[in-house]
Amino acid sequence: MKNLGLFCLLLTCIGLESCKKSENPKDAETTKVQVENPINTVCYKALYEKDTVELKINTLKNGKVTGDMVMKILDMPKKVGKIAGEFRGDTLFVDYTFFQGANEKKIFKNPMAMLKQGNELVLGSGKIETYLGRSYFAKDTPINFEKVKYKFSTVDCVDK
Repeated sequence: MKNLGLFCLLLTCIGLESCKKSENPKDAETTKVQVENPINTVCYKALYEKDTVELKINTLKNGKVTGDMVMKILDMPKKVGKIAGEFRGDTLFVDYTFFQGANEKKIFKNPMAMLKQGNELVLGSGKIETYLGRSYFAKDTPINFEKVKYKFSTVDCVDK
């Protein structure tokens, strides 16, 4: 009986040891996510009364879009963040992940939709719902691109 217990313990140890993943430093480097270089970069700026929104869009090889956005809205802290999403037809759907003002510890994430009209992007407004901490546009309500504040025009990109 004692030998059977030791045998089972030994077998369990061997089984657990074989489950360990040995990782070379070279393997760890190859598994890191590689930053993809954009195939196209376009910068936009939207002005509305005393508000300014600056947007930089990078288009990747796989059709995805990344970029940066800074929103300076009157009497509100500046919002600085990143966008990530994709075009569906002529509409760009992105998630805007940003911090507000000097508080860089609290991160916000909002969905955005922008309609491409020639060289302009029109920021739409729609009903936003939240489910399990994730915000998204309501499926039963269309996004309005008619009555909008922000229409983005292309500008020269300036590295800061």
